[in-house]
Amino acid sequence: MPLTILIVDDDLGTRLSISDYLELSGYSVMTADDGQEALTIVEEHHPDLIVTDIIMPRMNGYDLVRRVRQQPGFRLLPVILLTARTKTQERILGYQSGCDLYLPKPFELEELAAAIRNLLERSQIIQSEYGFSHQENFVTHTPTKSPDTNNFDVTGIQKPHIFDLTAREQEVLELLTHGLSNAEMGQHLHLSPRTVEKYVSSLLRKTETSNRAELVRFAITHGLVK
Repeated sequence: MPLTILIVDDDLGTRLSISDYLELSGYSVMTADDGQEALTIVEEHHPDLIVTDIIMPRMNGYDLVRRVRQQPGFRLLPVILLTARTKTQERILGYQSGCDLYLPKPFELEELAAAIRNLLERSQIIQSEYGFSHQENFVTHTPTKSPDTNNFDVTGIQKPHIFDLTAREQEVLELLTHGLSNAEMGQHLHLSPRTVEKYVSSLLRKTETSNRAELVRFAITHGLVK
C-alpha cells in the first residue's frame, strides 16, 4: 500500500505539479488549498507526510503545523514547509511551529522528492522503535502472573507472546513470506534496504524468532499473514 502525502497550497499549478511528480514516484497524494481543509484531511485520513505552503487563506502553514502538533497522534508526522519567504527569522518561525524541513521556493521537484523519502524513512523507523519501546516498557512493569493455560498449544509448549504489529511491519511481513529480498521489499514499500532490515529485526524481536525462516513459519502458523 503506497504511502500518502498531503499537499497543501492555494496555488493550483503548484499542487498539480507536485502531485503529478509524487504520484509518478509511487505515492498516493491528497491535496488541500488551505490550512483549514488540510487539518480536516489530516484528522480523517492520517497521511504519512505533509507538504504545505505558508501563505494561504483561512489558515496559514504555521498555524496548520501548530494545530497538527497539538494532537498527540500527529506529533511524529513529518511536515515540510514550502515558501518564497527566505529570511532567517521566518525560517526560525517555521521550525518553532514544528516543521521538520523548510524548503524555499523555487525548488526542484527531485530535491523535494529526496527530502520526502528521507523524512518518511526516518519517521517509519522512529514510529517502529517508539511503539516497541512502549510495549517493552509495559511488559517490564506488568506484575508477573501465574502461567495461563491459554498460552500453551496442544503439545504443551508455551506460545511466544505476540505483540501488536504496526501497519508497516505487517506489510514487511507479508512480503517476507513471499520470499522477497530487502531490496525487493524496499522497492515495493519505497524504503531503503537498510530500513527494511530494521523492520525485519523488529519482527524477529516481537515474535521471539531467531531467523527469517522461523519468522515466516511463525507468521503462517499464527495467522499473521493472509
